[in-house]
Amino acid sequence: MEKLIDLNSQNLRDEHICCAISDKKCVEGYEAKKDWLEKEFANGYTFRRIDARAKVFTEFGPAENAWVPVEAPGYLLINCFWVSGRYKKQGYGKKLLASVMDDARNQGKHGVVTVVGKKKYHFMGDGKWFLRQGFEISDETPDGFLLLAKKLDTNNPSPTFSESVKQGGCPEANGLVAYYSNRCPFTEYHVRKSLEETAQNRNLPLKIIKLETAEQARQCSSPATIFSLFLDGKFVTTDVSVCMDSRFDRILEKSLVGR
Repeated sequence: MEKLIDLNSQNLRDEHICCAISDKKCVEGYEAKKDWLEKEFANGYTFRRIDARAKVFTEFGPAENAWVPVEAPGYLLINCFWVSGRYKKQGYGKKLLASVMDDARNQGKHGVVTVVGKKKYHFMGDGKWFLRQGFEISDETPDGFLLLAKKLDTNNPSPTFSESVKQGGCPEANGLVAYYSNRCPFTEYHVRKSLEETAQNRNLPLKIIKLETAEQARQCSSPATIFSLFLDGKFVTTDVSVCMDSRFDRILEKSLVGR
């Protein structure tokens, strides 16, 4: 197996960050993500990947500093967890998770938490896989998000979602509302260009809310602070590709079925 390496302020500019490696449209977002990482490293954040040109990585840090609306003091929070391509089913997921759990033990944490969907949500971890690894459901939202926790001691306190997401939906009840941050290289281009054009083509009102600070993210109406789209106050999807004109109608229809 390939070894794991951590990116840091010294090697960040020379190393790839897995996503959008060759996507020329997302160059601005790629650099914005690196800028975001560099700032978060000072807050205890970790970007860990295999030593190869592949999308096999995890990102995590202290939940108190997370750009996610959760209340989980004393835990590490996994933001991204990804194993793709030929590296699937090779043990890399378990290897990455074991390394995060080791960090939690070494730092004296209560355990590890992560946010997933009841069903698989795009740009989020696979909840079924985490549950098989010993995580348990600690809290959930009306919009179908689950907060999973793996405690190092069963007596440790249980994490919860913040009040901002407990009611579901978002305050804006008219048209499209998109929340996003530079936690992902794809969001800057697709939200600011693709989604604006897509909404204009359909005469849909659009409000874009960029989360610029951890405080703003922790007060967000969605736990998916990479990207979340709402329509008339109702949650639609975390799938950034919905921004594209060619995919918008299909994804919107599929996401709203049964809601």
